[in-house]
Amino acid sequence: MRKKGIRKKVIIGLMFFALMIVVFTSILTCRRYYTIKMREYNELVYGYLRSASDIIDGDRIKDYVETDEPDEYYDTILNYLTAVQKETDLRLFYVFVPYEDDLEYVWQTDEDPYSWLGYHENYMEGGKETRDNCFRKDPVQEITFYHDPTYGNIACGFYPIFDSAGEPVALVGLDLSTPDLYRNILTFIITIVLIVIVATIIAGLIFFRVLSRSLVDPINTLNDAVNTVLSDIDNDEIPDISVKTGDELEELSDSFNKMHHDIRQYIKENAKISAEKGRIDAELSLAAKIQESALPSVFPPFPDMKEFDLFASMSPAKEVGGDFYDFFLVDDTHVAITVADVSGKGVPAAIFSMITMITIQNNAKLGFRPSEVLSRTNDSLCQNNSEEMFVTVWLGIMDITNGHVVAVNAGHELPAIRGENGMFELYHDEPHDLAIGFMEGAPYSEYEFDIPKGGAFFMYTDGVPESMREDSALFDLDRMIDALNKDPKAPIRDLFENVKSAIAEFIEGAEQFDDTTMLCVEYHGRD
Repeated sequence: MRKKGIRKKVIIGLMFFALMIVVFTSILTCRRYYTIKMREYNELVYGYLRSASDIIDGDRIKDYVETDEPDEYYDTILNYLTAVQKETDLRLFYVFVPYEDDLEYVWQTDEDPYSWLGYHENYMEGGKETRDNCFRKDPVQEITFYHDPTYGNIACGFYPIFDSAGEPVALVGLDLSTPDLYRNILTFIITIVLIVIVATIIAGLIFFRVLSRSLVDPINTLNDAVNTVLSDIDNDEIPDISVKTGDELEELSDSFNKMHHDIRQYIKENAKISAEKGRIDAELSLAAKIQESALPSVFPPFPDMKEFDLFASMSPAKEVGGDFYDFFLVDDTHVAITVADVSGKGVPAAIFSMITMITIQNNAKLGFRPSEVLSRTNDSLCQNNSEEMFVTVWLGIMDITNGHVVAVNAGHELPAIRGENGMFELYHDEPHDLAIGFMEGAPYSEYEFDIPKGGAFFMYTDGVPESMREDSALFDLDRMIDALNKDPKAPIRDLFENVKSAIAEFIEGAEQFDDTTMLCVEYHGRD
């Protein structure tokens, strides 16, 4: 049964693309329109205000404030302000002297303008902040909008009036009626959205029609023909694929036809060899998939647990390897971490490693301490170990509430710990016990250490320090620590890449000699 066709995917993609175009185009256009309108209102308001400020003599304002008596100059300015108001959309033009707690009017273009001379009034909400922004030598020129129940939408602005010494002595303000501002913006938004939708639909239909003819239909033809060929690839009577597009699809069909002929010839000449090789490859591939699926491969493994982060990788020297890593929750506050290396390589080592991993995991989930887990695992392996294989194991159980780790080292490598100083160092203060699988009843001892908040520990198998150049020189532990400390606080994946890059640079293209496994835990702490 054919899955969702490419035509449907193209339609869905075009619809999504069209939606994104409509949304982003509308948002950007409307933001631009709104910015332009605000700039227009701002320039208009402050054009009036600066003109009034230039005309009014700031030195006279002090006399009007002290006497509250108008004169001929007072009337001249009042007539000017009134004329400007009547000839424009200004609702009100006024001049006042700002004080700390209130303001005193000098001019006001109201029905009874003389009554405003000397009139005191409290600041409205935000008035003091507006006064501080405007009543200075370098005033902030920014209008504000508010809605008046009587007059509707109002744009308001202020600008200082300076005396002969260049000091601000008063503020001139105005209220500009903007009744159609929001309606115009809404009309513009609707118009732009409709235009973009219609244009996008038309363009999408044209593009889909062209795409169907030049791409979708030929691909479907090619897909049907390929399925026919693949269903009976050695059938000489199946006709060649015929796609005539004059582009890469036609080249693809010609290449497939050639490949079809070559494969049929190859099948005839190498039937027995291919069958045997196929069987071996299938078995190795299956073994590799089984081993790969047995190792945890989803990172981060516990996305809901923010106390720590963990990453691991295993690179076998052959199709399958004897190294393994494992991690799992023992309970809500403890996570078990295992890194191990089985003696030998290939399929036998891989099988033995899977048995060991499952046994360790089962014992750990029963609640045993790390030493008891390895003791029980060792005894279990020794009972049925006719090939005398053994495993070096490092097993640690970390308390995710405080970073405390209880661990056992059964003949394995030393952990590298990033502690308070922020640098990775090998942890030497740990007992080294016998690898499991050697001797039944062997004792195993525990040791403990703490990972501070922001710290980490790095585990590995001997394939890392023993990576070998063609001249038999080893990568060694010092180079590994230097690679980790190249950027010690980098994300875990970057730490791995630093080590891998250092190994690749060191071995200079030499063939991988041993399985390499790495695991790193970074502790973030619990809030």
